[in-house]
Amino acid sequence: MNEGTISLKNKFFGDKAFYKMILAIAVPIIIQNLLTNLVSMADNIMVGQLGTDQMSGVAIINQLFFVFNLLVFGGMSGAGLFSAQYFGQKNNDGVRNVFRMKILIGITIIIASLGVMLFLHEPLINMFLHEGSDSGNIVDTFNYARNYLYVMVIGIAPFVVSNCYSTTLKESGQTIVPMKAGVLAVVFDIVLNYIFIFGKFGVPAMGVTGAAIATVISRFVECGYLVVYTHTHVKEYPFIKNCYRTLRLPMSLAKKILITGTPLMLNEFLWAGGLTLQTQAFSTRGLATIGGLNICNTLGNISNSIFVTLGTTIAIVVGQLLGAGKLKDAKVTATRMATFSFLISLGTAVILFILGPIFPHFYNTTGEIRQLATRFIWVVALATPFISFTNSEYFILRSGGKTIITFLFDSCFVCLVNVPVSMCLAKFTSMNIVSMFLLVNMLEGIKSFIGFVMVKKDIWLNTIVE
Repeated sequence: MNEGTISLKNKFFGDKAFYKMILAIAVPIIIQNLLTNLVSMADNIMVGQLGTDQMSGVAIINQLFFVFNLLVFGGMSGAGLFSAQYFGQKNNDGVRNVFRMKILIGITIIIASLGVMLFLHEPLINMFLHEGSDSGNIVDTFNYARNYLYVMVIGIAPFVVSNCYSTTLKESGQTIVPMKAGVLAVVFDIVLNYIFIFGKFGVPAMGVTGAAIATVISRFVECGYLVVYTHTHVKEYPFIKNCYRTLRLPMSLAKKILITGTPLMLNEFLWAGGLTLQTQAFSTRGLATIGGLNICNTLGNISNSIFVTLGTTIAIVVGQLLGAGKLKDAKVTATRMATFSFLISLGTAVILFILGPIFPHFYNTTGEIRQLATRFIWVVALATPFISFTNSEYFILRSGGKTIITFLFDSCFVCLVNVPVSMCLAKFTSMNIVSMFLLVNMLEGIKSFIGFVMVKKDIWLNTIVE
């Protein structure tokens, strides 16, 4: 009996050295992501002080950039599968070639994103503008959204370049440098937002346009820090040496990255696009829904960043173990890390429940929107354990290069289940928005079960580099 208990404990929990190793990687990334999301929260609250229309306009553009951000994440992560395993093999030439592929992928994303944002923004913004509530003015919201977008597109290129560098450093296990870059960007962003939004120290008040300018400047600062630091520490990061002498790389590797990575990038794009369509379905219940969801997402993004970070840590640690051929260690590590993430989610859910009625009062908005935001936050708290578990399953499957399976598991589920359900509820029922939001979020439980079955079958236990 005792032997079985010990065995079960060892399966789900590691020793102090294990958690010390995990936290050494995860904590700097968590700090960086938390700071980024705290800055977004501060930005959001400052914009929220301007009024409901300004807040809703910025929220709509941030929803569009959410799709862009996930597209970048998917593009970098697909190539990053190979970086992590090459680092496990100590193959600097392999890492260098993967980095070049990231640059090429990034250039493609920049061109495509600029085209969409500049030429298709009007119909995209109008998708979210619907009557049906007592809060907000549709025309004013549209104008604020458009003004915010015109500035934000300038920050697309530095954001992509920053991701090329920071993801490669993280895949090597170096998480401190990206964290420092993030902290520096945070300081610039908060200070400049305060100055530009409200007009301080002789600078005219620019409202939502000022918020966008501050964000763009902070992205250039973060990008500059990462680029300069990496290139002035070649001994620490030998992959960067001569990396721009050519952007050519072995065709066989490029083909493998595209075959493995394209489903992952497509997955992130479709997943984010699916969630955006889901939000659009929710918005049919009135403009107040956008305001309520914006407040909820501002808080929810902070908790989600923890689980995404723990998932990224799974991809790094398990990916390196798989690259080194340590399949048994990879399996045990994945189980322990998923358990750790789930336990963290329980505490996070409690915190969200407590903050639900408090956080919306930081915004200068209507009582209708505050009440919706509170109820949305409580729903997210209920779904948090499922979200955490699903994140772990996703990154475990991805670490072994099973990107086709993650594509089916992740984005296909959202596009074929979440989106149709939310759209049918919006179009064919008179269900109130809180009930709609609850029902759609509880679909995460089904997704978690499917992921558990796939992880349990060990289909991800393999090495993808030679």
